[in-house]
Amino acid sequence: MFRATLKSLLARKVRLLLSGLAVVLGVMFVSGAFVLTDTLGRSFDAVFADGFSEVDVNVAAKPKIAVKEAEGEQVAAPVPTSVLDRVKAVPGVAEAKGVVNADGARLIGSNGKVVTSFGPPQIGENWLGESDLVQLREGRAPQADDEIVVNVALANAAKVKVGHRVGVLTLAPKKEFTLVGVFGYSGGRDSMGGVNEVAFTTPVAQQLMLGKPDAFSSVTVQAADGTTPETLRDEVARTVGGDYEVKTGKQVAADASAGLKEGLAFFNKILLGFAAVALLVGTFLILNTFSIIVAQRTRELALMRAVGASRRQIIGAVVLEAIAVGLIASVFGLAAGIGIGALLAWAFGNLAGGLTLAGIGVPAAAVIGAFSVGLVITVVAALLPALRASRIPPIAAMQDVATPDRPLTRITVAGTLVTAVGAALLFLGLSGNARGNTLTTILGGVLFAFIGVALLTPLISRPVVSLLGAIFAWSVPGKLGRLNSGRNPRRTAITAAALMVGIALVTGVTVILDSAKGSISALAKDTIKAELVIAGVQGGPRPPSFDPAVLDKATALPGVQLVDGEYGDMAVVNGQRTWVAASSNIAALERIFGAKPTAGDISRLGPDQMLFSSDTAKSRGVSVGSTVTVQLSRGEARTYTVSGIYESSQLTNPVVLPPQAARDFAIPQPIQGFVQLAPDTRVADVQPQVERLLADSPEVSVADRDAFIKQQTGSLDGLLQMIQILLALAIVIAVLGIVNTLALSVLERTRELGLLRAIGLRRAQTMRMVTVEAVVISVFGALLGVAVGSGLGAAVVRALKDEGIKDLILPWGQMGVMLGLAAIVGVVAAVLPAIRAARINVLGAIAHE
Repeated sequence: MFRATLKSLLARKVRLLLSGLAVVLGVMFVSGAFVLTDTLGRSFDAVFADGFSEVDVNVAAKPKIAVKEAEGEQVAAPVPTSVLDRVKAVPGVAEAKGVVNADGARLIGSNGKVVTSFGPPQIGENWLGESDLVQLREGRAPQADDEIVVNVALANAAKVKVGHRVGVLTLAPKKEFTLVGVFGYSGGRDSMGGVNEVAFTTPVAQQLMLGKPDAFSSVTVQAADGTTPETLRDEVARTVGGDYEVKTGKQVAADASAGLKEGLAFFNKILLGFAAVALLVGTFLILNTFSIIVAQRTRELALMRAVGASRRQIIGAVVLEAIAVGLIASVFGLAAGIGIGALLAWAFGNLAGGLTLAGIGVPAAAVIGAFSVGLVITVVAALLPALRASRIPPIAAMQDVATPDRPLTRITVAGTLVTAVGAALLFLGLSGNARGNTLTTILGGVLFAFIGVALLTPLISRPVVSLLGAIFAWSVPGKLGRLNSGRNPRRTAITAAALMVGIALVTGVTVILDSAKGSISALAKDTIKAELVIAGVQGGPRPPSFDPAVLDKATALPGVQLVDGEYGDMAVVNGQRTWVAASSNIAALERIFGAKPTAGDISRLGPDQMLFSSDTAKSRGVSVGSTVTVQLSRGEARTYTVSGIYESSQLTNPVVLPPQAARDFAIPQPIQGFVQLAPDTRVADVQPQVERLLADSPEVSVADRDAFIKQQTGSLDGLLQMIQILLALAIVIAVLGIVNTLALSVLERTRELGLLRAIGLRRAQTMRMVTVEAVVISVFGALLGVAVGSGLGAAVVRALKDEGIKDLILPWGQMGVMLGLAAIVGVVAAVLPAIRAARINVLGAIAHE
């Protein structure tokens, strides 16, 4: 049996190629994700290890607010100069330095725009001199308060040179400095991990980056000869006390790298999720391929049974073919994944501003994942055809190889049950009753829904395909193609279901995001009563900000009725992490954002008073007159009195503090501004004047309300495009499925095609017949995908009604485009099978059995 199986596999190597290619693409995604995250993880390890290579012990104050990686940069609590003096006196300390190092120093380039960073922080620091790691490439160290040096990467990005006057944004508004030097790192590196760095004199760095003099972000210590870092760490910790975190340089490097690796792990899960979609589609393709091959080998398998092969041997033979396909596909998929992972790592390194990559490695997870996924997918997909092959009776060796259609009762009942399970899981997940497993429940519901619909598809395939094929029934090739596409409902259904999955996901995500955009836009237009908005596009963890002096100047402009500046920060309110806001003009809460008071007075706010939204007040158990303790990113905790409560809405903040509190925010500058005009004042008259006021705040611009709303919802368009690109792989695999099905179908119908050619069907007509069949199957799959995706998207939108997504928007235009593209895909998929069908030797085909 082994030799017979091997011969069968070699005889059908071309037939199995496309199904194997589907596994290759899926395995490539899986292994590529592991190679990418492993390479980047080791690269970050190297960057931080190098950055702290000259540090034996590091002393830092515990942060006031713990900030997650996705929420922005951690604001370091200041370390007083007195702590530096105490550390210097510890036995075993060779040298101790006070370090200022904080995110938020944005250099304005020669074009007048801020140099942006997509990921790495923009560090402002004090210049500590040259070392084995840091070397001046040009110029000299900063000596005066208006002098700075920057790293080579930032100088190149900003297109500035030594001697230029440049603007820098920090905790303070724009200030002018003279660039007196440019520095780099050992090994010819222009930056450390793509970070942009601006170095000031120590007093200036303390004031601009920390907001207070005589303080540092941390103290770095070098141990004297004969003292180990661990011993010195313990001694320094006893000296400075429990308010400070004292770690070795290696510990700090490991902790910093671990924080970034958490983000990489999340990214890895996203990539693996899309890989799972591709593999699900590939499963349909492999199932269809093996089903067709088993049907074509009915007489061969029956002969094997007749000469003594057992059912177990028949199953083993088919499964062995699947294992061979899986192994070969896994090898090629792993190789392709290594290449893709390396390419993505290179792209990420360049996007991050020149991250020096560690050598490309192949982690064990990539190898194990590649072969596990490749083998499991192919074997599972081949099990049903294998069982079907084992049931072929020996008598079939003397009968025609054609296999009659089986009743659809069982598969329809199974599809109904599986779909019901999927619907139940989706209901539990979307209604919030999943008991902490919401995401898992929803994903399980989507999976069961797809499988259920795929099982139900044969029931509707014949009538729907017949209806779609009627469009082409005006010619003989069109009629034949229509009949061929509906002659085997199961085969047509599986092929269409593969295309359905990718298109359903694209459609569903589009419905959700378009509905979110529409709902947000409608809510903002109805709520925001400001004609002009000052804001910028956030490209990293830190939102753009502007000079608060702009608010007072804008208030004095003719035709301006009300101006409000909005500040925001993460805080701890009565022991719970909460997003808080501060408003420069509390009257805007009612007059611009339409907030309605439910208790107390929300029209004014004293320096020791605060406001709560009704939902937050209820959940925290506070009311008017309650005292609340608030810890902000800077300064000490303060106690405020609740003076008012306003009705909650999607556009109001949960907590509002007085404007004086913004001094202790992580970003003590307004991040948005709203300008309300007097009646009969034209936007075109005021907008240019506000633009001139923002000349020294290049991170932001002023736009009318509609343009602002479009700018804020534009990020959803980018998210949609990214999802569509990642799901394109699943659609490519589905196209391969159509090609494979048609190729096997042409081979199966060799004699039939020969007879058609013999009675007068020309080559061109034969090609048109195969093309019609492909187009009908493709459009059928796209139609299923659009219907299922719309249903899933509508269900999610309905579940998010209480979150503010109230308008269901169906992307009719995009749906039409997808159906049109499906027809084109069908034409492309039919090219090779149609050519093969047209080239069939008529006499040889008639004699074919």
